[in-house]
Amino acid sequence: MKYAIVEAGGKQYRAVEGATIEVDLLELEVGTDYDLDLVYLVANDGDVMVGTPTVKGAKVATTVVAHFKGPKLIIFKYRPKKRIRVKTGHRQQYTRLMVNSIVME
Repeated sequence: MKYAIVEAGGKQYRAVEGATIEVDLLELEVGTDYDLDLVYLVANDGDVMVGTPTVKGAKVATTVVAHFKGPKLIIFKYRPKKRIRVKTGHRQQYTRLMVNSIVME
């Protein structure tokens, strides 16, 4: 199994060929190709290449599959005896990327 550790939006993800990863929202249209260039580790059937800090010439080719919202989070701030009650919510937006290939140049 070939996989890589990549960075997108300041977070690291494990990208496996043929699988999908969910990253923070990217301003790309559905169906466009996108390359992740910050590759920190590439593993291929026991052969592991670790970058210093990135693996030279490695990139992960992906395709944008969908844009979606994550689960709703409820934030409730409460101060007893002071009549302060604040209720807000948040839904994070994500982009689902299909990992097409892990390329070593």
